[in-house]
Amino acid sequence: AWILTSTALVLMMTIPGLALFYGGMARAPNVLNTVMQSFAITCEVTILWFAIGYSLAFGEGNNAFIGGSERFWLIGDPNNNGKAMFPSTVHPATENIPEAVFMMYQCTFAVITPALICGSSAERMKFESVLVFVAFWHLLVYCPIAHWEWHSEGFLHKAGTLDFAGGDVVHISSGVAGLVCAIMVGRREGFGSQELPPHNVLLTFMGASLLWVGWFGFNAGSAIGANGTAGFAMLTTHIAASVAGVTWMAVEWYIKKKPSLLGLVSGAVMGLVMITPGSGFVDQTGAFFIGLIGGVL
Repeated sequence: AWILTSTALVLMMTIPGLALFYGGMARAPNVLNTVMQSFAITCEVTILWFAIGYSLAFGEGNNAFIGGSERFWLIGDPNNNGKAMFPSTVHPATENIPEAVFMMYQCTFAVITPALICGSSAERMKFESVLVFVAFWHLLVYCPIAHWEWHSEGFLHKAGTLDFAGGDVVHISSGVAGLVCAIMVGRREGFGSQELPPHNVLLTFMGASLLWVGWFGFNAGSAIGANGTAGFAMLTTHIAASVAGVTWMAVEWYIKKKPSLLGLVSGAVMGLVMITPGSGFVDQTGAFFIGLIGGVL
């Protein structure tokens, strides 16, 4: 039941959470396009995930770099140990969790990752270009990285890399892609020469609030069960976000002589990002200092 709930929470992070967060910071003429990107990516990646992506990431092959075709279309290639998914099917990595639940939970991670990239190219990429980019990026970048890190045969997993809830697979991959994308498409028109105020900071506040709540499904859900690890991951997540939000506000207050709502919510989101890979490994003190560093940076 907890994984089903976490799945809904993580999906809420993208629609409407991330859509509102980015939409509020966009300029008025571009709000609908920005919001629509998150919704369209949700639909597009879901189709790619169940058709091909899930098998590439979590197929039962022994390849260290990419999964096989065992789970294509959730039926599998009969020439490659294909196995159809039924309500009673259990994936080897999930113990007693139905594979359909595990697949759906991982789908929400696959959905939000390319949606994060869109913030770096907001207002500067055509809608159709975004969809084409996301399709290729999902299959060629996200799925292999997910396999490396989260599949028992992945080479990073075997090397002992610790990524409890997606700091590498989700945040680093989308962050690097976002940086490259921003460099390629260039600056916004008017950047540096005129004010570019957010369209509606209240939308950004609501989006950040939904992201915070959804992040409990993101981090605590990654324990793949309602257990002590999930509870502590939820605790460390909440501490880091709170400390980072207050720290960012304090730094902004000192530098600009007054705090802002945008700064406060930006700090909290930074804390959530910072704690994600270690949320199931650190204690409350570690979470405090992770949030403190995130709020300053």
